[in-house]
Amino acid sequence: MVMAAALALTFGLSGCVPWFLPKPAPATSTPTGEKVDAALEPFYSQTLAWKECGSGLQCATATAPMDWTDPAAGDINLALVRHPATGKRLGSLLVNPGGPGASGYDFIKDSLNYATDAKLRTGYDIVGFDPRGVGRSSAVKCYEPAQMDEYLYGLPDAQRGSDAWIAELEKSAADFGAACQANTGALLGHVDTINAARDLDLLRAALGDTTLNYLGYSYGTFLGATYANLYPKKVGRLVLDGAVDPSTSNFDVTRIQAEGFESALRAFLTDCLAASKCPFTGSVDEGMATVRALLDSVDASPITAADGRRLGSSALLTAIIYPLYQATAWKYLRDMFASVMQGDAAYAFQFADAYNGRNPDGSYADNSSEAFTAINCVDYGYNDDPASMRAQAAELEKAAPVIGKYMTFGDISCANWPYTFAGERTALHASGADPILVVGTTNDPATPYVWAQNLARQLDSGHLVTYTGEGHTAYNKSNSCVNDAVDNYLLDGTVPKNDPKC
Repeated sequence: MVMAAALALTFGLSGCVPWFLPKPAPATSTPTGEKVDAALEPFYSQTLAWKECGSGLQCATATAPMDWTDPAAGDINLALVRHPATGKRLGSLLVNPGGPGASGYDFIKDSLNYATDAKLRTGYDIVGFDPRGVGRSSAVKCYEPAQMDEYLYGLPDAQRGSDAWIAELEKSAADFGAACQANTGALLGHVDTINAARDLDLLRAALGDTTLNYLGYSYGTFLGATYANLYPKKVGRLVLDGAVDPSTSNFDVTRIQAEGFESALRAFLTDCLAASKCPFTGSVDEGMATVRALLDSVDASPITAADGRRLGSSALLTAIIYPLYQATAWKYLRDMFASVMQGDAAYAFQFADAYNGRNPDGSYADNSSEAFTAINCVDYGYNDDPASMRAQAAELEKAAPVIGKYMTFGDISCANWPYTFAGERTALHASGADPILVVGTTNDPATPYVWAQNLARQLDSGHLVTYTGEGHTAYNKSNSCVNDAVDNYLLDGTVPKNDPKC
């Protein structure tokens, strides 16, 4: 997560407001008034009441049906925050930071300048929202902090891959799912992306926009593509940055991500070995072998931290992956590796905790880990047949020899979830939609470039923008080529004639 400080500029005014200042944003949003089914009319016709909530931001709450197939079954709340346009207003731009489970509300509230550049903030009301199941909206709730610590950081007693080890993980997953069901209730069965995409259409209408303008990062690209497939004629200007391939199975997601993070780790080691302070020596291949040995070492003999938690391979892998998302964090990854090599777990837990949303005092800043599991468990199909999982584990280790071993048996988390995936993972075409921009980074470890290529081909109106570089997502990260392509599209509707290959 990257936090950006917002600078507020105030004027001492008396008498009248100068003509050159933008009009203040209205206190309410006027819905579009479009015709919908009678059961949905109360949701689509609702008026959003905005209240000041600091630093030039306004906040509101929308109401949505918990189950879009049965609107009378109950309501949920969706939390929104917006930064009103500072210039000539084009409409609303809804922003989703990914996850699934990340808070779009916090993303805009805390990191507005990171989420969007000044040009977009001039032309659009920038709207962040927490999707269903997330954060300030009607949210998934599973465990208290101490229980979350055990679920995320607890170490199995049995040897990795053994029948006893699988049984331990299955019990942990089943207990977690049961707690989520007990503490969340019926909402747990309705946090899938299709329901969330229908929420997006409701928000569009409540904001008064006849078409959806949207900027989605990472998982947010899947949410945006799902929306486009459901409502192609309501697509305005959609940017999907760090694309997810909608047709990819859960195992293929894991395999391709393992290859992506393995590639990013090699790029990190290449950079590290050329630096003056690098804990690795020799070649990149020797560095990769050292990382594998380190993971094996803490798996066999975990390092105990000052707070009593033990650093095993799972937490260490999370600590490695977290700074691989952006090349600007590689210098901190060097320091983390050096500390673990010296038997110190503190730095690694800082990274793992940041990834998991855990505060230094042991509390959790949000429910992102709980929502991540709950959403993924109903968005994909899973299989916990031991023979099948072991075959997939062998394939994963072959694809990513260093870290693949520690990303195996992932189906266990969701195979016995209280609710199951009811659809199919398939290509989304959004036939009839206006042009959609898909942005991909060539060495993105979390959403590998091949997914952006696939999504741009699948969407009938998809247009690919390639950024040659490292890191997860590309917009608003100091590359003028990418920024120009995105800004020109969102502000003027200009679609690149060809991939600019930034």
